[in-house]
Amino acid sequence: MSEMDFELYERVLKQDRKALELLYERYEKLLFSFAYRMTKRRELSEEIVQEVFIKLWTKPGIYDRSKGKFSSWLLTVTRNTSIDHLRRKNENTYEIEDRDALQKDEPTIEEQVEWKEDGRRLRKAMKILADEQREIVDLFYFKGLSQSKIADKIQIPLGTVKGRLRLALKHLRKHLESTGQGRDHL
Repeated sequence: MSEMDFELYERVLKQDRKALELLYERYEKLLFSFAYRMTKRRELSEEIVQEVFIKLWTKPGIYDRSKGKFSSWLLTVTRNTSIDHLRRKNENTYEIEDRDALQKDEPTIEEQVEWKEDGRRLRKAMKILADEQREIVDLFYFKGLSQSKIADKIQIPLGTVKGRLRLALKHLRKHLESTGQGRDHL
């Protein structure tokens, strides 16, 4: 599937409108649901999806195949566009610095995005976590709160949030890999 995505992307670089339409048909629902999870607003999510495809059309050459899957990159663009819209509207946003501050044993942003591509598997796997770890993972990855906002919301120290998140991700990664649902399957 990713080879086909890359071929379509190359056609978009040559201003092939049909290729853009095919990519839109393939990813519109995924990108909309991803944006909606962040914004909780239908109209804003639709606007974000449109903007992502406009960027794809008007800023050729921004995807680099050597850095990961096309779908992961597209979700990253959607995430960043959603954050930009929320910031412009001065609403609750991710704090990217907190996410980047995770220890080296944490998944990369691309791995995080790939997990979001199949949230059902991740949510199912989250059942193995302790309640407090599950709550933090849910607030961080699915509700988009920063680590410091999670600490404020559930009234625990920031270091505890970071530690629980790190441990939860370690358990999830181990569980997913042991069940054959690791990185290659998400």
